[in-house]
Amino acid sequence: MAHNTRAAGLYYTACCFLLYFVAAAVSFNGYYDKWHFNENGVAGEDHRFQFEMMVDGTAYRPFIYRQMLPSAANWIDRATPRWFETSLFNYLEAGRGARIQPVFESPTAENPIYFFRYLIVYVATFLFALLAVCAMHLVCRAIDLPPPASVFAPVVIILLFPYIESCGGFFYDYPELAFLALAVWIALKFRWWWVIPVAALGTWNKESFLFIIPTLYPFFRQRSSRLGASLAVAFLGLVSIAIYFPIRLRFAHNPGGALEVHWHDQLIYFMHVRDFLLGTEMTYGVPMLKAFTAAPLALLAWTVWRGWSHLPQVVHRHAQIAAAINFPLYFLFCWPGEMRNLSMLYLVFLLALAANLNEWMNSSTACK
Repeated sequence: MAHNTRAAGLYYTACCFLLYFVAAAVSFNGYYDKWHFNENGVAGEDHRFQFEMMVDGTAYRPFIYRQMLPSAANWIDRATPRWFETSLFNYLEAGRGARIQPVFESPTAENPIYFFRYLIVYVATFLFALLAVCAMHLVCRAIDLPPPASVFAPVVIILLFPYIESCGGFFYDYPELAFLALAVWIALKFRWWWVIPVAALGTWNKESFLFIIPTLYPFFRQRSSRLGASLAVAFLGLVSIAIYFPIRLRFAHNPGGALEVHWHDQLIYFMHVRDFLLGTEMTYGVPMLKAFTAAPLALLAWTVWRGWSHLPQVVHRHAQIAAAINFPLYFLFCWPGEMRNLSMLYLVFLLALAANLNEWMNSSTACK
């Protein structure tokens, strides 16, 4: 019996991982086809933060602050023998006669100067997509959601991710989701100091991780006093600031600013009712309503409303703190329609969706 139980558990884990691998690959492909890495000659090209500029350190602020993957790519590139990079480049770029067809549809990736770093960021971004969906599963299980809902809700979120990447998408968005989910899972299951490396890496990836840290307070509060939870948040905030400020000083002379103010653009966006109701964008090769239009927003709100009462109080507190921080930041400093900038609320939507799926499954079973 024990052997059968272990075998069943192993089979379940293997199937879940395969499902998550495929879902992450589909999601990453949808994002990459839509935005690439904002380099020259592709649909997502932007002169302020092209891939070349990000790895060369010349991109505009605040985008240049998102240095985890560019810095890692530069470090690995410097440590790798040139003969290996040249051989790999020739192997992958040899055309139809090669055993592997050309991997990228990108002029930057065809440049030997950037090819290897491009490959590193490409692979790392996909791996973070896979890590994100696995971490979201752990979060669902940490609040005792049943296995079926905990398996399928992360798949839905990761498949929706290219759709959420509306008006812009970046290679640091998948790591942001992964670090958010890991931070919440660790805060739910372990002592607060295990979040320290996640806070450091999350801030290195994107400076806005600093604002995620206060949303962890309700989870810390489960295992400590108010003072203890507050001190945990304060210390993690100091860790985040210690990572952010050296990066800010290093790129202080880059063009742009530490923040972009867009509240006026937000007002103009909502004044154009037709765009808010019927604005479209290509995702997965299909024209769809943009994520930040009336119908998708209504469906999102309905999902949260239906799932809210089924979520534990600690998640309610997390959601309230996240909303109190994220909504003002969004309307003041984010480009209109960029749903991805409501990222602090990703896990609230995940858990509300999982709760809805669980209720649906329970009601379906009861009707039989």
